[in-house]
Amino acid sequence: MTEPIALCPSGEIGENESRGFTPSINGSPYPVFAVRKNGQLMAYRNLCPHAYIPLEWVPDEFLTSDKSLIQCANHGALFTLDTGECVAGPCPGQSLQAVEISESDGTVYLQTANL
Repeated sequence: MTEPIALCPSGEIGENESRGFTPSINGSPYPVFAVRKNGQLMAYRNLCPHAYIPLEWVPDEFLTSDKSLIQCANHGALFTLDTGECVAGPCPGQSLQAVEISESDGTVYLQTANL
């Protein structure tokens, strides 16, 4: 059984905020980010499906200015918060890779069983 990895205290990802992490999975960096919208926490690999590069230029800045979509700073692609589906930009029909996270006892965990 693979143990979850603690990412941060739950309070460090506020409503309409995002935060990036680079935990080690099997000895290799595994960049992910989490966003909170309407109290729900969602997480994705920090990897643009168009160019296979990180989405952000500034640490923890993954959202559009109105906080309604995830934005690739490199190509301007826009992705929905809830599904990670590309809705504008150079990768229509593609999606960010969702990763499973959970919150327990005031901590956000990356679930590693399916990675």
